[in-house]
Amino acid sequence: MSRIDFGAKPFMFPMPVLIIGTYDENGVPNAMNAAWGIITDYQEITISLSEHKTTENLTKSGAFTVSMATEDTVAACDYVGVESANKIPDKFEKAGFHATKSTRVNAPLIDELPMALECKVKSFEDGILVGEIVNVCAEESVITDGKIDPKKLKPITYDPCNNTYTGLGDVVGKAFGDGLQLK
Repeated sequence: MSRIDFGAKPFMFPMPVLIIGTYDENGVPNAMNAAWGIITDYQEITISLSEHKTTENLTKSGAFTVSMATEDTVAACDYVGVESANKIPDKFEKAGFHATKSTRVNAPLIDELPMALECKVKSFEDGILVGEIVNVCAEESVITDGKIDPKKLKPITYDPCNNTYTGLGDVVGKAFGDGLQLK
């Protein structure tokens, strides 16, 4: 079996499509699309971001939300990634998003995105945002048996090789269970 080398590339599968929500100093909601994020501790998320209106906002407010982009919101979620709030101040509205203020942090929950992490800024240095996850919330419409149901949520992932968004597939195994048969 032969392999093809691609060099040093940011290829990782799956890459979640994260929509970061913030308020500016006037309480105007903003959202941006980010794919380079990961859970780095039990109550911590780390996201690689260059300077944006969003990073300016979260530095001032000390808070942000991270919503999962969904199959039903691909165009709006992509739009907030390709357009700058520095150029289009009403980018959030143009995406068709509506905001509800989080009761836990000074950041917007995006009504059209049914799951979000509510976060406080721990640090933002050298383009690396580290947030403390204060709460995870989800609409009842995506809950089954008291848990967030990926089939109902329909989160998308980013394919960096082909610049496409992909939905999740079927369950193929049980984490912390299937490997026990090899013990």
